[in-house]
Amino acid sequence: MFGKKKTHTYVSGPRQLIVEKQPKSPVSEQFRTIRTNIMYSNIDTEIKTVLVTSATPGAGKSTTAANVAIAYAQSGKRTVLIDADMRRPTMHYTFEMTNQRGMSTAIVNDVPVENIVRETEIENLDLVTSGPIPPNPSELLSSRKMAHLLKTFSMHYDMVIIDSPPLLAVTDAQVLSKITDGTVLVTNVAENNRDRLQDAKNLLDKADANILGVVMNNKKMDTKKDDYYYYYGSE
Repeated sequence: MFGKKKTHTYVSGPRQLIVEKQPKSPVSEQFRTIRTNIMYSNIDTEIKTVLVTSATPGAGKSTTAANVAIAYAQSGKRTVLIDADMRRPTMHYTFEMTNQRGMSTAIVNDVPVENIVRETEIENLDLVTSGPIPPNPSELLSSRKMAHLLKTFSMHYDMVIIDSPPLLAVTDAQVLSKITDGTVLVTNVAENNRDRLQDAKNLLDKADANILGVVMNNKKMDTKKDDYYYYYGSE
């Protein structure tokens, strides 16, 4: 883990970090199940960099990425969460930080990695925000510098979780899926469209992505009290 001082500037309220706030809830247990399934998804090859994406906006991919990252951190894994959505970034809001520097500044200005990594209040979890929104996100994400940064993070952390834009909106997630160990596809069951989900899978297949599974978001549980449920299954 990179050495640094904790420098927080609070700008907004947290967003559904349920694994931190309610660790004993059924929903938190489902995020831990996702973590376990990722860990055992490849027996021969260690999964250290995981991309979280969706077919369309509003599926809950960013919330999923944040909570899975927390689940890894709580298990004792040194974890870094990277906001690679350079179009509509949200992680700086979620963790109540500024976004003056991040992935985009590291790629464009050759800023040292230790200058963009931020400690969170959660033990074992660091965050890299997107940085200022650039005019050419896809070019930055497909650059050699981006691939080098991911390799650097995977050397210093046990797990790297990456949030990205939706697949059907832009090419960013496709680009990132080529340089990560695995991809998790998030879909909102309440608004699920099979055709769009299939189109998203086809795009990942074309990129030779390693699809680890699908998270079905907003699937109701059988209990009367809990109706916010995440299920993880094979593709």
